[in-house]
Amino acid sequence: MKKERTVKLKWVALASLLNNTGAAFIWPLTTMYVNKYLGQTLTTAGVVMLLISIAMMAGNYIGGWLFDHWSSYRTALLGVTCSTIPIILLIFIHGWPWYAVLMVINSFGDGINMTIVNSYGTAVANQPARFVFNYIYMAFNVGVVLGTLLVGVLLPISVVLVFSVASAFYLGLTLMVLFTFNIEVKSIGQQRSKPGRRIKGRSKFIALVFLILINVMTIHISYSLWESVMAVHMTNMGIPFYAYSLLWTLNGIIIIIGQPLVNKLSPYMRLSTQIVLGILIFASSFFFLIFAHNLVEFVIDFVVLTIGETLSFAGLPAWITQLTGTANAGHYQGLYNIVISVGRAIGPLYGGYVIEHGNYQELFFSVFMLMIVTLMFVGIKLFHIHQQQAR
Repeated sequence: MKKERTVKLKWVALASLLNNTGAAFIWPLTTMYVNKYLGQTLTTAGVVMLLISIAMMAGNYIGGWLFDHWSSYRTALLGVTCSTIPIILLIFIHGWPWYAVLMVINSFGDGINMTIVNSYGTAVANQPARFVFNYIYMAFNVGVVLGTLLVGVLLPISVVLVFSVASAFYLGLTLMVLFTFNIEVKSIGQQRSKPGRRIKGRSKFIALVFLILINVMTIHISYSLWESVMAVHMTNMGIPFYAYSLLWTLNGIIIIIGQPLVNKLSPYMRLSTQIVLGILIFASSFFFLIFAHNLVEFVIDFVVLTIGETLSFAGLPAWITQLTGTANAGHYQGLYNIVISVGRAIGPLYGGYVIEHGNYQELFFSVFMLMIVTLMFVGIKLFHIHQQQAR
């Protein structure tokens, strides 16, 4: 029997950094690579992106189920194996349709990895969940900034070089998981969770969790517009593409600087209050987009969006853990990652449909209302729970 040890935050955060650095080499160039390098239509590229999203959702769900019902360590090994081997093969086989096939397998592995990182995060000892997930989210964004910056430098040299460097990060992730994740954390989570505190009114907490998950889906439907149609919208206004791409670097830098400051809010602000405030700020940025017409206005709007993201995104997994306990961490963290993937899959399709039948202003207002209405239901349920607890 394995000797039970505690999960170290530094290894969980490093796993998030390595995984997202490697992934950030690949996801920005998929549409362009399928269209420009492999000569496929944009419709075909869209189908590939949809299959990638479906594979990610499958990985999220299966990873969570295996974490709870099989073995946390073996599930972690399965995830890194499925994500690493396809990227290594891409160095040698990157024509059509093998690129698409290997990317779908990689995405399935990344889906498992995302759930595993969050699930191991729920079992970090001696640190509050709020601090743990803020730290993991900061590592995630360091990886995104590093990966997106490097791919811009390496792609003009050689796409093989891109796949090679991405493989190095994934291999680093595999070795790290092999030697540091050799801990069965399910029993730790069961010891740390206090089901006796949750039995009374547990259904109310679960109902709140599912309302939160619906709100998270609308958030990522909206966020995915920045990853898809916003590039077209800005270039149509005469703003160069490099300016759009630099917004993501700005996003990462603000989060890296801001996340440690957000950690300092914990003594003064309840986590649920911080998250609701952050989502309100995030949603408001899409309302202000209706009136943005030049680069300065887009930059200001993206800064507002990033402030809302910094306040809310990292805290959401921690809030869900507070409401559900850690005994079923894999299940709920898997659901959380699934709704993110669903939102990212729906967003570009929804955005394209609304623009085709209306305009960008209608699109921005519609997603603003989606977020506000679903957040209102979260707020009402939260208010009722607080009222009942106060009696």
